[in-house]
Amino acid sequence: MPETLSPLPASVAPVFEAVLARSPHEPEFQQAVHEVLGSIAPVLDRHPQFVSAGVLPRLVEPERQIMFRVPWVDDAGTVHVNRGYRVQFSSVLGPYKGGLRFHPSVNLSIIKFLGFEQIFKNALTGQGIGGAKGGSDFTPHGRSDAEIMRFCQSFMSELWRHLGEHTDVPAGDIGVGAREVGYLFGTYRKITNRHESGMFTGKGVQWGGAEVRTEATGYGAVFFAEEMLRVHGDSLDGKRVAVSGSGNVAVYAIAKALQLGATPVTASDSSGYVVDDAGIDVDLLRQVKEIDRARISAYAAQRPSARFVEGARPWDVPVDVAIPAATQNELDEDDARALIGRGVRVVSEGANMPSTPGAVAAFQEAGVLFGPGKAANAGGVATSALEMSQNASRQRWSFDDSERKLRDIIADIHAAAFDAAERYDRPGDYVAGANIAGFERVAHAMLAQGVI
Repeated sequence: MPETLSPLPASVAPVFEAVLARSPHEPEFQQAVHEVLGSIAPVLDRHPQFVSAGVLPRLVEPERQIMFRVPWVDDAGTVHVNRGYRVQFSSVLGPYKGGLRFHPSVNLSIIKFLGFEQIFKNALTGQGIGGAKGGSDFTPHGRSDAEIMRFCQSFMSELWRHLGEHTDVPAGDIGVGAREVGYLFGTYRKITNRHESGMFTGKGVQWGGAEVRTEATGYGAVFFAEEMLRVHGDSLDGKRVAVSGSGNVAVYAIAKALQLGATPVTASDSSGYVVDDAGIDVDLLRQVKEIDRARISAYAAQRPSARFVEGARPWDVPVDVAIPAATQNELDEDDARALIGRGVRVVSEGANMPSTPGAVAAFQEAGVLFGPGKAANAGGVATSALEMSQNASRQRWSFDDSERKLRDIIADIHAAAFDAAERYDRPGDYVAGANIAGFERVAHAMLAQGVI
């Protein structure tokens, strides 16, 4: 655990103790559960029926956990074995929905944390989808297209039996883009002899994918920041923005911030970060990271207004808005205090749980507007659900129509979190508000459907 977790209210502490006993070596999952339980204790006081129905003990235990081996052969003929996962956490609101992550860091704890977060994130969208997550400790980085294809075919040859457009609908995540989705979907179609376009999202636009899906998570994080500012009579126009990461989420967060009049000044990868006071050049960033597949330092080498800072994270740069968009627990309490000291006013999480508990507490104590990932980065799954709708009706919506729908969904998520915080005497606390709003929707459905 990156930091010591604070004591929980007596009404939810036994649930967390049971999680610790059952999942003692899963720190990321423990952290995610702790954060939700700390917010929803007041809901149990108003709705004692949730306690008598055992909603929480059922909710923190996945409905199904799938682990399997993934053997594949590289271009040299060497056999490799990776581990595959799919954790189907909750289907009470609809079919399981959540991405697949291919990255060396993937383990059961991370997949369970992501799946648990997905329950509430998906509930907040109001689109009738449950929560799940999956992936593998395989990395596509440095592998040929043929190797990635063989891995994806092996992965899906096991997972397919647990999927379907009314059962479980995966999507992409870190390490799983349009290329990987294509190989995975093709294998599913071959094995099942069914062209269920709606059983996988993040597909290519030419064969069933949705406009704006690639951009959605980054756009959504920016839209959420804009909503937080709007209720205070402000906007992103003229603001300096720090963004971490340089993948899809970061690139499109930078692009949308620029469109809304802000000046995004940072991007990063595992080697360090760049600062560009003239504003990040999106085209150059994409060239460096998506085409050249180079380190972020190559951006600074080609951009006179930029400088590269090796082995550090971009949280000591003076900005008005911060969008952590790389990975979990990338922004700790020291980073938060550095941002606060340099004038940050808004934090909108583009990644899943990128801020540690200490960082979140520091932001809230300082009065920083803080948008948690389950609300602020829900744009990706929201657009995935729009893709499912288009597939079901055999329709295609334009980019502009899809972006408008995305922006409306993010505005609704912001309103739900804002209103829930007000109802439970936590005005301005988007962490509590998002957890409460998502939990209430799930808990009422669980109550209605019985103990299953």
